[in-house]
Amino acid sequence: MSARPRERAGVHEDARVSGDGGRTDALRVVVADDQTVVRDGLVALLGLLPDVEVVAAARDGAEAVELAHRHAPDVVLMDLGMPGVDGVEATRRLAAELPDVAVVVLTTYADDTSILAALQAGARGYLTKSAGRADIARALHAARARQVVLDADVQARLLAAAAEGPPTPAPAAPPALPDGLTDREAEVLRLVARGRSNGEIARELFVSVATVKTHVNHLFAKTGSRDRAQAVAYAHERGLA
Repeated sequence: MSARPRERAGVHEDARVSGDGGRTDALRVVVADDQTVVRDGLVALLGLLPDVEVVAAARDGAEAVELAHRHAPDVVLMDLGMPGVDGVEATRRLAAELPDVAVVVLTTYADDTSILAALQAGARGYLTKSAGRADIARALHAARARQVVLDADVQARLLAAAAEGPPTPAPAAPPALPDGLTDREAEVLRLVARGRSNGEIARELFVSVATVKTHVNHLFAKTGSRDRAQAVAYAHERGLA
């Protein structure tokens, strides 16, 4: 009777276990990448490492989380740009559900937003796909030891972002003026509240007295004021004085 074929790890035919005999001291890894060629290449590359065992491979973030629950790996080697549940969300779920499983990101993205999102989600390593086998191995072992390894380009971007500091916030928009007052009418009202005469207001604003009178009449109408005293009271009540 022929031997029963060995069952492949994971839920996909392309999820292959490395041939290290399943040693208990090996670093157990789940690979997650939506591109079959890349996923197969990573499984093959990690299979060449004597102290790494690829226990499963996933096509997206949801399966990465499922396989991590099933196989209890030391590390998930996680792509970011995957359909459905992406790498950031999968990392966040793993950090919440399986805190002992480390995540090392291996992706083509090296922009500030992706880096920060992954690290904030709980990733312990961030490499770009230009990383070599030795770099990946070092990051996987460091992650299992609860250390963080970042690609040199990623470190440079983070340092540059830190040097730039937080973006300058946009100035707050001024509060809307009440009762449809224009900026000029509000300015005239403030000066009226300070006791300025029409002539003094005209000189201060470099306009004619007739123009000031027009503004005063308009603000009287808008504020329902019969005279300057009521306009002054209005200005104080509305915080315009």
